[in-house]
Amino acid sequence: MTTPSPAEQVLKTVFGYDRFRGHQLAIINHLLAGHDALVLMPTGGGKSLCYQIPSLLRDGVGIVISPLIALMQDQVTALLQLGVKAAFLNSALSFEQARLVEQQLLANELDLLYIAPERLTAARTSALFSQLKIALFAIDEAHCVSQWGHDFRADYLQLSLLHEQYPNIPRIALTATADEKTQQEIVLRLGLTHAQLFRSGFDRPNIRYRIVQKQNAKQQLLTFIEAEHLGDAGIVYCLSRKKVDDTSAWLTAQGINALPYHAGMSNELRSRYQQRFLMEEGLVMVATIAFGMGIDKPNVRFVAHLDLPKSVEAYYQETGRAGRDGLPANAWMVYGLQDVITLRRMLSESPADEAHKRIEFHKLDAMLALCEQVHCRRQALLSYFGDQLDQACGNCDTCLEPVQTWDGTLAAQQALSCVYRSGQRFGVHYLIDILLGKSNERIIKLEHDRLSTFGIGKALDEQQWHSVFRQLVARGLVAVDFERFGALQLTDSCRPVLRGEQALMLRKDSKQEKSKRSKGTKTLTGQRTNSLWDALRNKRKDIAEVQGVPPYVIFHDATLMAMLEAKPKNRQQMARISGVGARKLELYADAFLAVINEQ
Repeated sequence: MTTPSPAEQVLKTVFGYDRFRGHQLAIINHLLAGHDALVLMPTGGGKSLCYQIPSLLRDGVGIVISPLIALMQDQVTALLQLGVKAAFLNSALSFEQARLVEQQLLANELDLLYIAPERLTAARTSALFSQLKIALFAIDEAHCVSQWGHDFRADYLQLSLLHEQYPNIPRIALTATADEKTQQEIVLRLGLTHAQLFRSGFDRPNIRYRIVQKQNAKQQLLTFIEAEHLGDAGIVYCLSRKKVDDTSAWLTAQGINALPYHAGMSNELRSRYQQRFLMEEGLVMVATIAFGMGIDKPNVRFVAHLDLPKSVEAYYQETGRAGRDGLPANAWMVYGLQDVITLRRMLSESPADEAHKRIEFHKLDAMLALCEQVHCRRQALLSYFGDQLDQACGNCDTCLEPVQTWDGTLAAQQALSCVYRSGQRFGVHYLIDILLGKSNERIIKLEHDRLSTFGIGKALDEQQWHSVFRQLVARGLVAVDFERFGALQLTDSCRPVLRGEQALMLRKDSKQEKSKRSKGTKTLTGQRTNSLWDALRNKRKDIAEVQGVPPYVIFHDATLMAMLEAKPKNRQQMARISGVGARKLELYADAFLAVINEQ
C-alpha cells in the first residue's frame, strides 16, 4: 500500500476527503516547490484547497487576498471548524481586534491570513509583513483585476507589488471566470508571466441550465419555485432595485420566504439580510448583481434571472453560485425582447469610451446567442470559454426538450418591410399593431392603415410576433434607435433576407412555460420526506445556532446525505464519510451517531 503524501494526509485528516480532484494535487505540489500558478477552475471545483493545503505544509503563514469581507469571514469560520488557525484583517475589525490578529501573526500562531486588497498598500501592512515568514500569496477572484470584466476592483491593480516586493514567495492567482482576454490581463497586471497555467475547465455538470421566454415573469418564477424548489435556498437576480423590492414583496405575499438586497438599502440592513441568508435554511434572496460574490453558501439549490445578464461571464458567475456542494441545482432564466432593448440602451448611454462599448456590445451579443441557442446550451456556454464538450450534455433545456424551429423567412420579410414602410421610426408594439391590422387612433392618424404591410401578419398572434422581432434584434437584422425611444431600424445584414436570397429558421417559442422537475431535484426533494434526513438537518441546525455559525459550516448537505446513505454505527465508520475530518469527528461524531442510532 502506497504511503500517502503529506498533502494527501492533510486532505484526509483536516478536510475529511479521501482523494484530490482534477489538478488539485499538481497545483499543490507546484506551490510546495516554490513556483507561481494561475488556476482556472469552476466554482465548486475546490480552488481553496489549492492554497490552503500548501499554506499548512509550507513554513510560515499563507496570505490570501480576497475582495469581499463576507467571503473572508465565511472561509475563516469554516477553517476554524476544521481546527485550522486562520484569521482575517479588514475594515470590519476594530483597531483592538486588528491588533490582536497582528499579535497572533508575529507570534507565528496563524496558518492562514485573509486580507483585503486595499490593505496591502498600507505602510502598517508592509511593516507587519517584513517581520513575518510568509508561505505564499493567494490572489482569490483574480478576474477582479480585469478592467474589461464585470467585477473589476481598482485595488487589484496594486497587486503587482507582491511580485516586486516579495519575488521569492510563490503566488497563486485563482478564478472561475476568465475568457482568453481576461486571462491575458491577469498575467500582465499581476506579473505572472512565468506562472504555470492550470486549467480545469468550466463545466458544472450538476447545474441544469434553462432559459425560457418571458411572459409573466413573477408568475413564471413562482411556478418554478413551487414545482421544484419549495423550501430551498435560492437567489433571484433582477436588473433594478425597484424590481428587487417588488419581486421580494410579491414572493413573500405568495408564502415564499424571501428578502431583498440592493445598494439602495442601508449597510446595516444589507448585512443583516446577508447574515440571515447564510444562517437560515430555505431563504430566497432577491437581489441585484451586488449580491452573491462574497457568498460561499454551498447548498444554494437554484439561481434565477428575471432579467438578462450583460455578458456570458456575468451569467456564468452568477449561476455558479448554485450547487457549490456538487448536488443537483438549477440555473433558470426568463428573457424577452425588452431585456435586449434595456441593456443595449444602458450600454449606448454609458460614459465608457467607444472601444470599451464595442467589447461590451460584443459580450451582450454572445449572451443573446446563448439565449437563442437551439442546440445543447452547455456546449455553447463552454465553447465561449474555450472549452469543448464532445457530446450534448443531456442536462439543459435544449437537450431535455429539443427546440423546434420553423421557416420564419416570410414572417421576417413582413416584419422588416413593416419597419421600412413605416419610416423606421416606431417600436415593436406599434409595428405589431400594423401587422395585425389594428385600426387604432394613432395608426389612422398617421395613415398607416394604408400601408401595404397593414394586416398582412394575421397568420401569427401577438406573442409570436414578439418572438419574431426578438430574434431579428438578437441576430442583428434590425437595430434599436435609443434616441427615438426604441424605434427599430434596418441593418445591412437584413438585405439577403428581404430579397429572398437567404432563408431564416427561427426557434418556435412554447406558448407557456411547462415546469418539470429535474431528476436531481426529485432526489433532493425525496430526502425531505425522510425522517432521518430531517433529524440530521435539525441536529446540524441546533449545533450551528449554539455556535452562531451557518449550518453548512458544521457539515455540507452532501456529507449529511452520505450519512443518510451509509448510516454509520460508530466513530470508525463515521470517519469514512466524506467531509468528516479529525476535528469534526472529535466535535460532532457522537451527536450525529446518536441521531442515526435513534432512527
